[in-house]
Amino acid sequence: NAEVPEKQVLLEELNVEARLKAVAGKLAQQLDMLELQAKIQGQVKESIDKNQRRYYLQEQIKAIRRELGEADVDGHTEVENLRAKIRDAKLPELVQKEADRELGRIENIPQASPEYGVIRTYLQIISELPWSKETVDKIELKESRAILDRDHHDLDKVKRRIIEYLAVRKLKQSNPTSAKEKSNEALARDAGAILCFVGPPGVGKTSLGKSIAESMGRHFIRVALGGVRDEAEIRGHRRTYIGSLPGRIITELRKAGTRNPVMMLDEIDKLGADFRGDPASALLEVLDPAQNHSFTDHYLDVPFDLSKVLFIATANTMETVPGALRDRMEVIEIPGYTQSDKLLIAKQYLVPRQLEANGLKKSHATFTDAALRHIIEHYTREAGVRNLERSIGSVARGIAAEIVGETATKVKVDEAYVEKSLGPIRFESELAQRTSVPGVATGLAYTPVGGEILFIEASRMHGKGGITLTGQIGEVMKESVSAAFTLLRSRADSFGLDYKQFSEVDVHVHVPAGAVPKDGPSAGIAMFVALSSLFLNKPVRHDVAMTGEITLRGLVLPIGGLKEKVLAAKAAGIKQVIVPARNKKDMPDIPDEVKNSLQFHFVDNVDQALEVAIGTPGKPRPPKRRSDEVGAA
Repeated sequence: NAEVPEKQVLLEELNVEARLKAVAGKLAQQLDMLELQAKIQGQVKESIDKNQRRYYLQEQIKAIRRELGEADVDGHTEVENLRAKIRDAKLPELVQKEADRELGRIENIPQASPEYGVIRTYLQIISELPWSKETVDKIELKESRAILDRDHHDLDKVKRRIIEYLAVRKLKQSNPTSAKEKSNEALARDAGAILCFVGPPGVGKTSLGKSIAESMGRHFIRVALGGVRDEAEIRGHRRTYIGSLPGRIITELRKAGTRNPVMMLDEIDKLGADFRGDPASALLEVLDPAQNHSFTDHYLDVPFDLSKVLFIATANTMETVPGALRDRMEVIEIPGYTQSDKLLIAKQYLVPRQLEANGLKKSHATFTDAALRHIIEHYTREAGVRNLERSIGSVARGIAAEIVGETATKVKVDEAYVEKSLGPIRFESELAQRTSVPGVATGLAYTPVGGEILFIEASRMHGKGGITLTGQIGEVMKESVSAAFTLLRSRADSFGLDYKQFSEVDVHVHVPAGAVPKDGPSAGIAMFVALSSLFLNKPVRHDVAMTGEITLRGLVLPIGGLKEKVLAAKAAGIKQVIVPARNKKDMPDIPDEVKNSLQFHFVDNVDQALEVAIGTPGKPRPPKRRSDEVGAA
């Protein structure tokens, strides 16, 4: 089997040995070619046999699974079911490629392999996430306002902001714009602001989120962030770890079943940070409308669009929230309630709810206004109404016991019945603690649980000009005491004080409730008034409280939390409040009831504050006895 020219060469060769060698070479080439053809044909046949064998075995496996009950009624395997679920989920193109790749891997992995379980769980989570499912907003502003008013008393500023948000959403729906024409900034604006409700416990921050979700017709999900220290709680674990799962954001969206729920990030100020990462930093991408359209969870490893989610954060204070995170949220402060607010809330919301919760009918019990006011003033001391509801529940349980025991059919709850149910009075008016002794001033403090009044006590004794501070005072408050003492000494001439006495006595400044940590600059003016009262030997007016930061020049600087502070002053029986002049801008936030019952003195410097608190400084009053000169106040 050769070409004609090659055969002609063989015939022309007359030497027998040379001709045989040439023929032998041609035959060897022919033999190699035949062997190669036979090998290729064998490989093709083997490949066809393998495919037929694989198909035959797969059909056998399906039949065995049907017999064992591992396949569904239609005989579909687990992989086929996953493929159908993923197809129905309508994944984005990038996510679909990743899902197809994982489906290809799982088909070639034995079920006994650990990798099979990891991929199966991943594909199940991918298929159950709401990539394209969302609820249609039903925005009717009148109905939304009615729902908010039904569930919450007052909070007009918060309700107004929510109604504004809903109005913007409705306008956006009625004036749709092509997505191609929108810039990234416009898309971020469409996502809407991320709200953060800040206020003391029990004022209704979390329940506001539920009302917003109901008014919009959306699902409500709550993510409790208090005590979270692991960054993986937000972003998830990578799939290389055993038992890895997505983060809380993706997990809650999977439960909600829609990609546009109202998500409440509760207690965002109580996030921690340790060797496992900083969850607050992980939230930066989640809460940024310009970035969260492509949020990437470590477990999913593909972007998920969070721009449709309405995020609402809650916090008791913004001091512990990092600045970068605070910048991404619109902070709405929800201050504490006045006593009249609490009375209305108790009558409209708390009493009916507790009667129903304890199996009582309205005909079984009647709460008088005096009884509710007695509980508010003498059994609870809080900015919110959580303990108030708890106390009303305790009274309601006592009524239930009487009704069941047939000792009464109807109970009228008055002050005597409250004391019988709740025991002795727990809180008395702070007026009982104030005295007319020089060296005691009443300050106003702000805490994450609301405002409170703070007594500053100053005393002097023989010594060498030292100063002692007690009452678990923080570093900032210690500096306020030093600044106040320096300011007093610098004004000794104008006050008619002798310089020598500052070097001959030791001063002790104490803030009662020593087990409670106290810090902040806003007690500076109270420190100065207390020390001035001590050395001038003139008592501070017992019905005056004050707040403000001071400088070494004697200026009074503005402070925060004014509403909470004046609410605490009113509850304690204070009649006059000394406030920095630069805090006049905060007066519109203070209820009219409080404005009308308190006299506000706006001061720019410590001289004005002293004039209100103790009168014109002038010359110090001569001591009656030697002991008063160095005695304790």
